[in-house]
Amino acid sequence: MHFSKNRFMGCLSIMLLGLAGCAQIPADQDALAQQDVTRIELAANIKLAQSGWPKAQWWTGYADEQLNRLIAQALNKGPSLQVAAVRIASARAALKLDSADQGVNVSLDAASNRQRYSANGLYPPPIGGGYFTESTLQAKASYDFDWWGKHRSAIAAAVGEVNARQAEYAQAEQTLAAAVAQSYFNLQAGWARLANLQKIRTAQRDLVTDKIKRIAHGLASIDEQRNAEAELANINRQYAALEAQCGRELEALRALLGADNHALVELAPHALPAMPPALPANLGIELLARRPDLQAARWRVEASLSKIDVVQAAFYPDINLTGMIGLDSLSLDTLLSAPSRTLFIGPALTLPLFDSGRLQARLGVARTQRNEMIADYNQSVFVAVREVAQAGITVQGLEIQTREQAAAAAATYALLRSTEARFRQGVADRSTLLAAQLAAFEQEDASLQLKNQQLLSDVALIKALGGGYRAGQTAQTSALKH
Repeated sequence: MHFSKNRFMGCLSIMLLGLAGCAQIPADQDALAQQDVTRIELAANIKLAQSGWPKAQWWTGYADEQLNRLIAQALNKGPSLQVAAVRIASARAALKLDSADQGVNVSLDAASNRQRYSANGLYPPPIGGGYFTESTLQAKASYDFDWWGKHRSAIAAAVGEVNARQAEYAQAEQTLAAAVAQSYFNLQAGWARLANLQKIRTAQRDLVTDKIKRIAHGLASIDEQRNAEAELANINRQYAALEAQCGRELEALRALLGADNHALVELAPHALPAMPPALPANLGIELLARRPDLQAARWRVEASLSKIDVVQAAFYPDINLTGMIGLDSLSLDTLLSAPSRTLFIGPALTLPLFDSGRLQARLGVARTQRNEMIADYNQSVFVAVREVAQAGITVQGLEIQTREQAAAAAATYALLRSTEARFRQGVADRSTLLAAQLAAFEQEDASLQLKNQQLLSDVALIKALGGGYRAGQTAQTSALKH
């Protein structure tokens, strides 16, 4: 007992001397201020419709089962998510490695060697000049008390990186879901426009035929026929271009889903959803804070702060407890006997007395990396605000255009109905009726294009607001705080 007390006092004295002689940590004078996200506001004139944002699986609000299946397939097998998933696995492996360095480390060593000892060396005969077989069997254990929190900080940094990777995965999911939705709406709008262009093409052909008949009766000039034929050629060109565009969108969907050429054969035309943008009434910063890219940047800042703590811990003495128990014998016959026992236990102290230059350089690198992470985070905040503001303004502008387009379409359809009535009464000729029908079809095409733009802008704003992502700390992070 007296021996143990003396050993303890000796260890304490060594530790106190180490503290007195440890390297000095330089002051952090170049720390970059982190942007306070709660102070970032959008322009007051950006007003949106509804509250209750964001929503998990936001795409289900469009009430299109085809779209739901496509996004579900993309999130399950999309090749763009594989890289993010591998990065999460890599971060988790690093976390396990850092966690394994904590606590007690135990190892078992066994060795046997044949050796001739020098007759003129340290050992006299009969050892000197003789051959002996030395066998050892040892169990070693060491315990790192982690006085300065080096391992805890390393684990915290690893947890921060895991969370950042998880947020990146959520960002990849949101980006993929938005890309699938936008490509799908482009495809559906293209198919709807093709059907409408087919009506326009049929009406224009009828108009060319009518011009030919009118010329035959001396009621029209050849120029009217040529103008009608030129317009028909222009419509055919638009139809071919739109067909190619639909083909490209279909291939884009296949690529997003990671599907082969036989996929999407059952995809059918579906009416574009007629729904107002389901957007929040107040674009508060708590919505932007849910963006996965902001979450990833924030977690990287947290990880960089923990890495600084790891480097700073190296400025203090490293005190570990090491013990060994085993057997050592010059003969295998006596290896397992009691006299072959060996025992060692004692502290190990490392003092950074003459390494301050290297330590300060490492600390400077860690602090610079922290500033980089903070700068990235600050930039991400302003990028998020800009994207949401631009998307919100686009949505507002399209709402105004939609109202004006509806008024123009209503006037055109009213003119068509009037022309149809006059045609039935024999007051208007067929050429006038076809012209009114063409005008109505052209308004329908304009409405389809505008509705597609609304849907694309709606998805863009959803993505800018982070979709349905919910940030949450992992159980490991919570455990660290307790």
